[in-house]
Amino acid sequence: MTELRAWILLITVPVLCVAMFLWLAPPRHNPFAPVDLTERPGLGTWHKLTRTKKDPQLCFAALDAASVQYTPLEDAPKGEKCGLYNALTLDNTLTPYSATLRMTCAETAALYTWERHVARPAALKYFGSPIARIETYGSFSCRNIAGSGRLSEHAHGNAIDISGFRLEDGRLIDVKTHWGKGGKEGQFLHMVHDRACDLFSVTLGPDYNAAHKDHFHFDMGAGRACH
Repeated sequence: MTELRAWILLITVPVLCVAMFLWLAPPRHNPFAPVDLTERPGLGTWHKLTRTKKDPQLCFAALDAASVQYTPLEDAPKGEKCGLYNALTLDNTLTPYSATLRMTCAETAALYTWERHVARPAALKYFGSPIARIETYGSFSCRNIAGSGRLSEHAHGNAIDISGFRLEDGRLIDVKTHWGKGGKEGQFLHMVHDRACDLFSVTLGPDYNAAHKDHFHFDMGAGRACH
C-alpha cells in the first residue's frame, strides 16, 4: 500500500503542477491558449504556431485578427511534385518584402510573428531606424535541398530565405556582408536569427553550410533545427 501511495503521488504531483501552470500562466506562455499573433512571444508560442500547421481555419483566422492582408490560393492538385496547399499570396503586412511571397498560412503566421516581435524591434534597438524593406530570395520554388535529392520546404511554399534588411535611413544590413563581423550589424543579425529559432521549425544561417552563407532560411516543416 505504501508503494502504491508513492506511485500515486509521483503521478499526481506533476499533473497538478502542470495544471496550475496552465491555469495561472499568461496566455503567451500557455500552448493551449488562443493563437494571437499580436501577442508578445512566450514559452507557448512555438507550440501555438505548430497548431496552425494542422488547422488551416485557425491559421487564417489568426492572420485576419492580426490584420495581415493576403490573397488565398487554390490548393494544387494532389500528387504534384511541387505544390501549394493552405497557402496565400502575402499582400501587405507591417513591413514590405522585396519579392512576391507565396507561402503556406503557417509559414506566414510564423513570419509575421518574427517580423513584428523580433526584426522590427531589433532594428530600432540597434540602429534607431525602422526597417523599410526586408530583402528576400523568395519563398515558393520547386527545388531540392542543396546537395541532396530531397525536396526543399520551398517546393511547398513552406519556407522563406531572408538576405538582408533595408532601413528607413538608407542603410542595408546584409547577411553575406555583416554576419560574423561584429559591431551592431553583426549583433542585430545574430539576434534576429537566434530568436527565429523560437518561432520556426527550422532556422538555418551562414554557420550551417556554404549554401546559406548569404541568407537565413526559415521554414515550418516537420523537422526541428537551429543552426
